[in-house]
Amino acid sequence: MMTPTAEISFVAPKVAAEIDGWLAHLGDERHFSPKTIEAYHRDVLQFLSFLAGHLGGAVSLKGLAALTPADVRAFMAARRADGIGSRSLMRMLAGVRGFARFLERNGKGKVGALAAVRAPKLGKTLPRPLPVAAATRFAEAELAAGDKRTHWVHARDAAVLALLYGSGLRISEALGLKRGDVGEGAGDAITVMGKGRKQRMVPVLPQVQKLVADYLALCPHDLPADGPLFIGAKGGRLSARVIQLAMARLRGALGLPDTATPHALRHSFATHLLARGGDLRAIQELLGHASLATTQIYIEVDSERLIAAYRSAHPRA
Repeated sequence: MMTPTAEISFVAPKVAAEIDGWLAHLGDERHFSPKTIEAYHRDVLQFLSFLAGHLGGAVSLKGLAALTPADVRAFMAARRADGIGSRSLMRMLAGVRGFARFLERNGKGKVGALAAVRAPKLGKTLPRPLPVAAATRFAEAELAAGDKRTHWVHARDAAVLALLYGSGLRISEALGLKRGDVGEGAGDAITVMGKGRKQRMVPVLPQVQKLVADYLALCPHDLPADGPLFIGAKGGRLSARVIQLAMARLRGALGLPDTATPHALRHSFATHLLARGGDLRAIQELLGHASLATTQIYIEVDSERLIAAYRSAHPRA
């Protein structure tokens, strides 16, 4: 639960009002999730809390406009000293810069110092796809049959994981599907709502359709067409955390590392398609990437796999 900004002592009233307006904008117009909004709120307050101590008083709009690059670098150094990594620091700066852009658009002043400071560099990390055999096994409901949960729950988890690998969905996209999105009349493709409220159509393989149908046949709850397709044990909307825990149990049974997460199934979808000659632009459309550059990282993943295979197999490698 977010603390009302007006109750925070290190923020001047006008700044507090602008923060609340910005958060409302993120939810009402940008359609950010509540958790993302909460994270942005927390990041901006951490920045302002530091500035209050650094500058000696509650942060005002005038004080924000007068910031220097040295003030921003001091904040970054303080967060580094607290053990904050580059990725978290970059996300924090992104949130603060977003708030600064909101202020500028609304005529409340420009925080030029934020634009003058470079974000921290990130070490290059590649997605870690699963082997094909392992990725397909996650959709076997029988694999989880010994964990004392009911059979329909096993069928539900298998259907969700099959959609992640078979259609390349994000977990939020799979859990955002409505009952009316699948089944009779839906055909072999579904429309999903991706990031930024952008819709795209993705194929659903016959094997995945069957797993979804098996889940629907076993589910003991009524599923109205405009309600969620996947539900929890008590009939409410299914949480992503439940699927993450199910994946953790399954990777333990299969002897896979902690990198075998639900999102790794999406990575596996893209990497395996590319390895079999899939067109990069088509894969971009299927994944819902706004930029082709985001999808191109899977070329490096496939190249790394080929080099590893060469080194392990070639007699002179």
